[in-house]
Amino acid sequence: MNITQSFKMAIKSITDNKARSILTMLGIIIGVAAVIIMVSVVQGANQWSKEYYEKQGTNKVTVNAYPYNGKDITEDLYNYCLGLSEYVAGVTPNGSVYTDIKYKTKSTDNMEYGGPSTYLGSDQYSLCNNFTLAKGRDISQLDVKKENQVIVLGARVAEYLFGVSEPVGQKVTVGGVSFTVVGVYKAKDPDSDWSMDNMAVVPYTCGRLLGQNSASTNFTVKATGREEANKAVTMITGFLSGLIPTGTGDYWVQSENQWQEMDEQYTQQMSLVVGGIAGISLLVGGIGIMNIMLVTVTERTHEIGIRKAIGGSRRSIIMQFLIEAAVVCCCGGFIGVVIGYLGTVVAGKLTLDMLIFPSVGMTVGAVGFSVLLGIIFGMYPAIKASGLQPVEALRAD
Repeated sequence: MNITQSFKMAIKSITDNKARSILTMLGIIIGVAAVIIMVSVVQGANQWSKEYYEKQGTNKVTVNAYPYNGKDITEDLYNYCLGLSEYVAGVTPNGSVYTDIKYKTKSTDNMEYGGPSTYLGSDQYSLCNNFTLAKGRDISQLDVKKENQVIVLGARVAEYLFGVSEPVGQKVTVGGVSFTVVGVYKAKDPDSDWSMDNMAVVPYTCGRLLGQNSASTNFTVKATGREEANKAVTMITGFLSGLIPTGTGDYWVQSENQWQEMDEQYTQQMSLVVGGIAGISLLVGGIGIMNIMLVTVTERTHEIGIRKAIGGSRRSIIMQFLIEAAVVCCCGGFIGVVIGYLGTVVAGKLTLDMLIFPSVGMTVGAVGFSVLLGIIFGMYPAIKASGLQPVEALRAD
């Protein structure tokens, strides 16, 4: 018997026992669908996390410094980082005030998801936090030095206050203090309810006007690369140890890349865990295949006896049963892929509010693994069938 005939007989066996075949495939279908959905959602979460970090800006170093005497170290840290041009691209205070921004009769207090954060930044705030201008100009070093009352608006705040009108050059009040809008940042997080674009930036030297009388304690440093970020952490830590000796204050410096790396490691581990859990369903399905193939061997004992009596080889019988097991698993695998695709789209929308599709590699791998399971778990029944003695097999009812 050639392979083509074996496939035809396998299809006939499946179609002749539709209900049993579907129940046999069920374990494979559930297993393949579960693997695809669970792993794809975890990978989608990892992708979402990467995009979130990219929006915030990569290679950032967070500096927190608290001198007990209340000394303002902003200028010292700024000047020191300027001298690290090989490692540092920019530095900015990262303080903020939470107060309303008004334009004529409109106030951000009435925004649907809450008012914006007004950040007290340097001329390098946008560089450090991955903002780019859509119109106007950014805060300048002269604005910081002269305490100019200028403001750059995030895209969501500008849209809320001005709509289609031109914001640049208009006057707004921040906590009752007048500021001139000099620029608007491009939207980088437009679809989120708690958008990164719901913000504004003023020179940090204007903090006193907004009731921020304490010295800056939180800073963001933008490194020139991933390795440079680690070097910057070491160098800034050493600088602060001299600026704030032991017993005169607290400080810590850390690279935000480490949080991204931890997230990536966590999602990789989660992929393995959920993939393993879902893989158990495939193993259960494989056991179901073995069980039904043993039943098939019993039902077709007489047929096997006839084939062996007329010269059928053990190899051809083994091939016949392995092909049947593989075809059953392959059909189950394809159905599982379809369900997995649909389930992934639904799960991605419900859990992450994003459209997720399984990778081609994982899809092919899931189907291939299901076929391999059919061959592995079909091997024992096939060998058992091929080992039947013709005389005893022919006596079977």
